[in-house]
Amino acid sequence: MKQSINALVQRYRDNLFAVAFNICKNAADADDVVQETFLQYYVTGKNFENEQHIRAWLIRVAINRAKNINHSFWREHKMPLEDYMETLVFETPEDETLFETVMGLPEKYRIVIHLYYYEDYSVHEIASALKLTESNVKVRLARGRGMLRDALKEEWDNDE
Repeated sequence: MKQSINALVQRYRDNLFAVAFNICKNAADADDVVQETFLQYYVTGKNFENEQHIRAWLIRVAINRAKNINHSFWREHKMPLEDYMETLVFETPEDETLFETVMGLPEKYRIVIHLYYYEDYSVHEIASALKLTESNVKVRLARGRGMLRDALKEEWDNDE
C-alpha cells in the first residue's frame, strides 16, 4: 500500500511536527525533520500493509531524524552569539560596538557587509557567491551601510 504524499502531508504534518519539536525543542529543526520525513517516504520503494503501518513508519523516521539533529556536530557545538562575542578580542571599544551592530543587521545585509568589509570580497565575487546581481549586492551594501550609520549615530548621540 502506497498513499499519495499530498494526502499524508495533510493528515500527519502536524503530528510529525509535534513529535520532532518535542525532541529538537526548535521549530526550524522540527520543520526540517517533517520535510525530510516526507521526502524519505516519497523516495522509498517500501510497500506498507495499511494506514497504521504508514503512520508508525512516519513517526519512527521523524523521531530518528530529530535525534540525529540533536546529536549532530553543529548542534552540540553551537554557541550563543553573546558567548562567542566574549571570545573575541577587539583593539578598541569602537571596534566591538561596530561588530555588534553589524551582527544585529538583518541577514541579507549582514552577509554582504561581512563579505565586503571583513573578508575583502569584491562586489563581483559576492554576487557570484550569493547568486545575486552585482546591482543587488550594491543595493544591499548601501542599505546595510545606512542601517549601520543610523544605529551608530543613535549610539553616539546617546553617549553625549
